[in-house]
Amino acid sequence: MVRGSMASVGPPVTQQIGRSAEELLAEQLYHPDLEKAADCLVRDRTGRSYMFGDLYRDKKAIIVFVRNFLCYTCKEYVEDLAKIPKSFLENADVRLIVIGQASYHHIQNFCSLTGYPHEIYVDAEREIYCKLGLKTGETSIISARSPHVKSNLISGSIKSMWRAMTSPAFDFQGDPVQQGGALIAGPGNRVHFLHRDINRLDHVSVNTLLQYAGVQTIYFGDKPPIMEV
Repeated sequence: MVRGSMASVGPPVTQQIGRSAEELLAEQLYHPDLEKAADCLVRDRTGRSYMFGDLYRDKKAIIVFVRNFLCYTCKEYVEDLAKIPKSFLENADVRLIVIGQASYHHIQNFCSLTGYPHEIYVDAEREIYCKLGLKTGETSIISARSPHVKSNLISGSIKSMWRAMTSPAFDFQGDPVQQGGALIAGPGNRVHFLHRDINRLDHVSVNTLLQYAGVQTIYFGDKPPIMEV
């Protein structure tokens, strides 16, 4: 035994064995429902298939799920999404994607109707809608108000019915009881924001989505833009 050895021993060496701040953040952003949906297929306007996970694998994406292509509230919401300049998205390195649940044959007509120039796909079997827990049916819409819907219930419904009657293929262009939602995801399996609509007017404002995604917001009308926080 060596006497006095304790006197020569320096302070104990400590080592950080916990996870880094980046690892903790990644865990907080991980979403199991997104992982389940990643392998589902979506189709573009030509019918070509893509894995849902590929849409946000390499960069952040704002993904808006719409009810159906005949829904007047979805039409008017997408008309405002169409006003987002591509340069705003490119500067923030963010994709903007709309996903519907109709046949891909309806995509081109919907884009022509709304003037929407960004990415759009369909999940005709509603697999992604289901795996992300997007709701079916709707609660009362009496007090609900979307900042992007201009038509009232009666005039909007008449417009939707007229479009259904005059479209080449008379169908609802999606399940009429399926609700939409909004997701900001990526890169990889990270969810920065997820909203599930409870009725046709329960839209997240476009500027709120842009703000959460780090994209420059836009001006929609006569009143100063109001962003939800």
